Amino acid sequence: MTSVTVAHYGLGPIGLGIVDVALERGHRVLGAVDIDPEKIGKDLGTLLGRAAIGVPVTADASAALAGRPLVVFHTTQSQLARTTPQLLEIVAAGANVISTCEELAFPWRDHAEHAHRIDTAAKARGVTVVGLGVNPGYIMDLLPIVLTAPCRVIRAIRIVRVVDAGRRRLPLQRKVGAGMDRPTFERGVAEGTIGHVGLKESIAMIADSLGWTVDAVTERIDPVAHGATVNGLHQVAVGTSAGQPIITLDLTMAVGVSNPRDSVVIDGEPPINVTVDGGIHGDVATCALAVNAAPIVVAAPPGLTTVNRLAPIHR
Repeated sequence: MTSVTVAHYGLGPIGLGIVDVALERGHRVLGAVDIDPEKIGKDLGTLLGRAAIGVPVTADASAALAGRPLVVFHTTQSQLARTTPQLLEIVAAGANVISTCEELAFPWRDHAEHAHRIDTAAKARGVTVVGLGVNPGYIMDLLPIVLTAPCRVIRAIRIVRVVDAGRRRLPLQRKVGAGMDRPTFERGVAEGTIGHVGLKESIAMIADSLGWTVDAVTERIDPVAHGATVNGLHQVAVGTSAGQPIITLDLTMAVGVSNPRDSVVIDGEPPINVTVDGGIHGDVATCALAVNAAPIVVAAPPGLTTVNRLAPIHR
């Protein structure tokens, strides 16, 4: 991969993981942004346990973007309404954006106003913006889309992802409610602080690729519990057409879950049933996907795009 100039906006576990892969690939880091006072002023390399690279972390995004990086890896929050100002600031600086914001993965269905603003700004500056990751952005949308290639007919798609949250970062464990009691879990679901963001976006992406019309999307979140203690969640989203389920996304993320896996079942001609035993490690894969996407995004037409509309991402 050709080395490019990059900056990193957000330095949580995923953000730092992306930095690590980017440095490993020889990309030149020009700036790093985070609001954590424990990180501000520290060298980005030393935060990773590497030798210093001469890039101090700053809370001032404009300073981090002043070097005009070609690509900015953006890893802050899941909700597009909260990240849109950040994305517009990056675009205004003339950088292409690869973001892990889940609602950016396919925002045109539920967040059209924000999507339009970002798309207009990106086209005006001649840069590309995309939201991607392992889920949404690969396992429960892009992978099944690619697997439909040999199908003459497709009637329905079902994806099952079972993740042992005990092998994942602590923020994710908190997001799925691990360690909570049931009332606290249910309250978190009602308030929107518990649950995986992105299943609706994945359904919209699949439908977009296949030319399907999804009339409605329903979503349910239940605890996976051992006695009074919650270990995680079971979340199911279903896209229907004419009252019939055509896209089902079944996600379990819980500490100590048995038989972790990623499965794609396509009811079609020919039928397709593919399972990745053990599942794809989300944190490792998200970091690699973001960095592997860099040259593809740089070469893409300006504007807000989605991963299913990009050229194939590969190592």
